[in-house]
Amino acid sequence: MITRSRGFTLLEILIALAIFALLAVMAYSGLSSVLRTREITDARADALNQLVMANRLLARDLEQVVPRPIRDEYGDTQPPLLGGSTIGRIIEFTRGGWRNPAGQLRSTLQRVAYRVDEESLIREYWLTLDRAQDSEPLEQTLLDGVQSVTLRFLDDKQTWHTEWPPLGLNEADNAGAPNLPLATEVKLDIEGWGEIRWLFRMPANQSPASAASP
Repeated sequence: MITRSRGFTLLEILIALAIFALLAVMAYSGLSSVLRTREITDARADALNQLVMANRLLARDLEQVVPRPIRDEYGDTQPPLLGGSTIGRIIEFTRGGWRNPAGQLRSTLQRVAYRVDEESLIREYWLTLDRAQDSEPLEQTLLDGVQSVTLRFLDDKQTWHTEWPPLGLNEADNAGAPNLPLATEVKLDIEGWGEIRWLFRMPANQSPASAASP
């Protein structure tokens, strides 16, 4: 007696294919969810790292501010620190501690500025303190998604100002005003983070002579 082997029917094959397809869809959905979660986590980590680096760089700059005025490209004298809505940049100042490992013939003081352009916080610096007409700053983008930046400056009378040097002072008041604020508050509105406030303590005011460039 000959026994014939029985194969799968068409219905059984269709059922097996349907089950396999369902398992494949479930596996792909799970993998896709994991990949999306990883992308979001990586993007959030990159944004946080960018925020931390911007805070550290701004803190390093402001903690080394010195009362050394400069001459701009028009030959006008500018104070050691300029800040607020009355200038093209949100803040501009002279800082010390500019490292010179190559031993170049330049000062260790540096003129630095911050501005917002197309929702990006940008740091600028010049290679010389007193600028020529063709002097152009070098730029570094620090933060993206910046909706707005506002600053406040604390004077030696514990009064906050939105501009520096403070507005509304007469000549006699200006003569006795400090070269630098005691503290600077930076308020940022950043997409994905909301409102963030940074408070930076400024260095003790020095005499302009002690901060003069060689």
